[in-house]
Amino acid sequence: MGKTRKAKAQKELNLDRVIKNFEGFAFSVSLSLKVAKSPAAVASKRSVLTVSARKIKDNAADWHNLMMKWETLNNNGFTTANKIVNLKISAQFKENKLDIECDKIASDCGKQSADYNEKLEIFCEELLGTFENMAKIHLKMEKLYSTTKGICDLETYHYENGDCRAPLFHTWPTMYFYEVSFKLSEMYKEELQLKQTIVQEIAHTADQDLMMVYLSSWLYQPYIENSSKLLLESMLLETGHRQV
Repeated sequence: MGKTRKAKAQKELNLDRVIKNFEGFAFSVSLSLKVAKSPAAVASKRSVLTVSARKIKDNAADWHNLMMKWETLNNNGFTTANKIVNLKISAQFKENKLDIECDKIASDCGKQSADYNEKLEIFCEELLGTFENMAKIHLKMEKLYSTTKGICDLETYHYENGDCRAPLFHTWPTMYFYEVSFKLSEMYKEELQLKQTIVQEIAHTADQDLMMVYLSSWLYQPYIENSSKLLLESMLLETGHRQV
């Protein structure tokens, strides 16, 4: 009889322990849920989104400024390249006449040749300087899309639990800002490579048709698609830089 009472008492004690352990577990779960959804946590997420939106808006303005600077440099480079082509064509046109006159006046021929070389060198250095400034602009473009990718990664981290992601502005998801930035950067990257070829070759070719191709390619920028302007304007509209 005594053993039965002891066994019963032991079962009641174990049951009390189970109940207490369960209550402790339930309390800790409830506490963790309250912390996860606390005002501080929500405010922190909102703060991150506010900073991200501000940075993306700044990036959109930077894209506009860089693309405008690129166009200015492109026009300046075309003017310089045109001077190089005109100088070379003029030299070719006078070549036969100079050959005849140089037989009579050797000193004047040497002077004209030196003048041609000096002008050509000046124009080539000017075109190279323009190209180098365009290369610096493209580096800044690459930083813009890299920064946008970082913002996307940060957003993914904060929404890793599958929470609904609201757009930072109107309709664009954050990843779309990265995709547009990357596409624009790739266009300018390929165009920069073409311009590098033109800078290296335009002063060394004697083929007038090829020189015209170089000039046309520099001016019309075949690797920068017409959609680039639409993408830029869409991004400015989405971020509030343009009014509907």
